[in-house]
Amino acid sequence: MAKAVTWMCGAAALALSAGAAQPALAQSKSLTLCWAAWDPANALVQLSKDFTTATGIGMKFEFVPWTSYADRFLNELNSKGKLCDLIIGDSQWIGGAAENGHYVKLNEFFEREGISMDDFMPATVVGYSQWPKNTPNYWALPAMGDAIGWTYRKDWFSRPEIRAAFRDKHGRDLEPPKTWTELKEVASFFQGREIDGKRVYGAYIYTERGSEGITMGVTNALYAHGFKYQDPDKPYAMDGFVNSPDAVKGLEAYKDLYKCCTAPGMTNAYMQEGLDAFKSGQVAMQMNFFAFFPGLHKDPNVGGDRIGFFVNPMETARGTQLGGQGISVVAYSDNRDEALQYIKWFAQPDVQKKWWALGGYSCHTAVLNDPDFPASAPFAADFLQSMSMVVDFWAEPSYASLLLDMQKRMHDYVVADKGTAKEALDLLIKDWTVVFEDDGKL
Repeated sequence: MAKAVTWMCGAAALALSAGAAQPALAQSKSLTLCWAAWDPANALVQLSKDFTTATGIGMKFEFVPWTSYADRFLNELNSKGKLCDLIIGDSQWIGGAAENGHYVKLNEFFEREGISMDDFMPATVVGYSQWPKNTPNYWALPAMGDAIGWTYRKDWFSRPEIRAAFRDKHGRDLEPPKTWTELKEVASFFQGREIDGKRVYGAYIYTERGSEGITMGVTNALYAHGFKYQDPDKPYAMDGFVNSPDAVKGLEAYKDLYKCCTAPGMTNAYMQEGLDAFKSGQVAMQMNFFAFFPGLHKDPNVGGDRIGFFVNPMETARGTQLGGQGISVVAYSDNRDEALQYIKWFAQPDVQKKWWALGGYSCHTAVLNDPDFPASAPFAADFLQSMSMVVDFWAEPSYASLLLDMQKRMHDYVVADKGTAKEALDLLIKDWTVVFEDDGKL
């Protein structure tokens, strides 16, 4: 009975605008929200103060570095721990979390509270909320939209002498690349060039071997060349899709870019190394997640007018690697009703607008479809375009095995020079076939 009263009071409070000046309520309850430690998490702490003001429910936060994020929280879920009432879990966790009972299924709650998944960008609903994919079974609310994009040194690209040299060499103006062919041309042009008395390099791309880095990088070249994980008409049938001729070209393009146009020593590098390389003025272009772009734009050395942004180049197809996460209620929480109140509050359009304004990446159409959104940040238009063409890695319960297989095969080929691109993709199909056979799906 006490929980029912708490829910009714919370619902009444949530009817008030999140930004309205309301007297703070006594904090008789508190929730712990678990996520990674990065700039958007700091924005969420600030945003969540409005939730406490509206409901009287206090908020605690457990944030851990990305390097230990998966191990820390997957162990917590697998042990049925009670640390996290709410968790912003990676998109790839959704299958295992759903099938193993770690997350509360939200369908009835969404229906009862009038929360429609039609109010969120479709790709984020599929990527962050659904399991099985493309079915109306929801285990999370889209929380942090993200994708791979690119930054470039706009100040270098605009220098007359550099532009003239590029035109002399390629017969066209120096602009952010729209294809992977152009990407290599631009990166090769900058590779080893001296700018302001310093030797610079063409591009930074992901090569990290141990967790997910090279996969999150190489897929951007694969998608842009037409790679697909499986036959759209026959689930888990991969031959001719994973190793298609276009997919082979995509993998070759990624290796070509790595070999020709990156800084030496970047054999096991991921997000932070890219940020460091760009901030220190080493590279002309950098692939990284949009979540880091607000901080880069504010950087005193490379931000402001010095930085520009562009979407992942295409070749024969459009596509970019999905990042981001949904927010879920942990099934083992003793504060389930209060956690659901947070989900309801977070889903409000006004809250989502403030989330974007503070530095989070909203997935709500009320934010993204606003005519003013593309001009709301220097990278907003590119983010919007990217989120319309995202593709995600497998979200199967066995995703960790699938990911480690791809990490090995991609790193062996791209960095360690083992075999051909076709051989690497053929071997990857064999690896994944074993996983799916063990899961009873083949």
